[in-house]
Amino acid sequence: MRLAVCAEMVFTDLPFVERVKRIHEAGFDVEIWDSRGKDLQALKATGAVFSSMTGYSAGSLVDPDTADDVVRTAEALIPTALELGVSRMVVHPGELVDGRAARPVYRSTGRMWATGARTLERLGRLGERHGVTFCLENLNTILDHPGIPLARAKDTLALVEAAAHPHAG
Repeated sequence: MRLAVCAEMVFTDLPFVERVKRIHEAGFDVEIWDSRGKDLQALKATGAVFSSMTGYSAGSLVDPDTADDVVRTAEALIPTALELGVSRMVVHPGELVDGRAARPVYRSTGRMWATGARTLERLGRLGERHGVTFCLENLNTILDHPGIPLARAKDTLALVEAAAHPHAG
C-alpha cells in the first residue's frame, strides 16, 4: 500500500505544481481536490502518481433535488481523472463549498439515506464504465464539517453497504 499526501494541505506557501513535485520527490502519491483550473499538463510532467481527486463539483449525494448534479459533475470530471491516472474519485454525502456545508443539515431522514444509497450506486455504475471507483469519504462533523449529513464513519459504511457496488466504496 502506498501512502498519499494531499497537495492542497501541505507546502501551502508554494505554487501548486511545486507542492506536487515536493510530495513526489519525498516518495508519496499525491491527492488533489478540485482539479478544475489546474494545469494538468504541468501536473503530469511532475511524474507524480495521483492516487485520488475530488469526484464531483456540485450537488449533494443525499439530497433528492441535487443528487443528479453529483452524478452529472462526476461524469464531467472522469476525463481529468483518466488523464492524470486517478483511479479513486472522492465524494462526500453533502455538498462542500470552501470546506463547509453548502446547505447545512443536522438531522438525517430516511429519504436522505435512500437517496444517498441510490446515488452512490449510480456512481458505482458510472465508475465501472470508466474504470474508476467512487470513494465515499467520512467527514469530521464536529470539528471540520458541521452540517454534512450522514458523514460519520458508521453512516459512510452503511451507505457503501447499501449501494453494494464494487466501484462505489
